[in-house]
Amino acid sequence: MNHPALLSDHAADPRKRCFDPIVDAGTRLLILGSLPGEKSLAHSQYYAHPQNKFWRLLGEVLGVDLSSLPYEARLSTLLARGVGLWDVVAQAQRTGSLDSNIRARDDNDLVALTASLPQLHTIAFNGGTAAKLGIKVLGEHAQRYRIVSLPSSSPAYTLAYGAKLLQWKTLLPF
Repeated sequence: MNHPALLSDHAADPRKRCFDPIVDAGTRLLILGSLPGEKSLAHSQYYAHPQNKFWRLLGEVLGVDLSSLPYEARLSTLLARGVGLWDVVAQAQRTGSLDSNIRARDDNDLVALTASLPQLHTIAFNGGTAAKLGIKVLGEHAQRYRIVSLPSSSPAYTLAYGAKLLQWKTLLPF
C-alpha cells in the first residue's frame, strides 16, 4: 500500500541523488560512474543491480572475489587497495536507469574532491556518459591525472563480458 506522504514527497522532488563518495587519504584510483540506477538507489548501494558486472569486473582486476563479500566489506576492500568510488552527477531527473534519460542535472564538485586526495593519480570513468560529463566537469584539472575511459559495467551496455574485462584490466597497473 502506498503511503500518501511518501507519494507527495516523491512528486515534489523527483530528482535522483548520488551517494556519498567512498574515498580516503590513500585513494590512488578514483572510479566515477554517472548516477546510480534504480536498483542501486533502492538498496542504497553502488552497483546493486544483479546484472551489473561492476563488482565482478573490478574483483578480477584486484584479484578478490568482491561479488561474494557483503557490501560494507566490498567498500573496505576497495579503500584498502587505494580505490575510491563516486559519481559525476550529484542529482538529476531521470526516468528509469538509463544515462540517456538524465535531465536537469547538477554535477558533483569533482575538482574539490580530487584536490582533497593527495595520493590520487588515476581517474577511471565507468561508461561513456560518465567520461563525457566527468572530463567536462574536471576541465583543465583533468590534466593532473591519468584518465581511463572504461566500457560501462551496466547490463544496458551490451559489449560481451570478456571484451569489457579486457579493457577493465588496463587498471591493473594502477
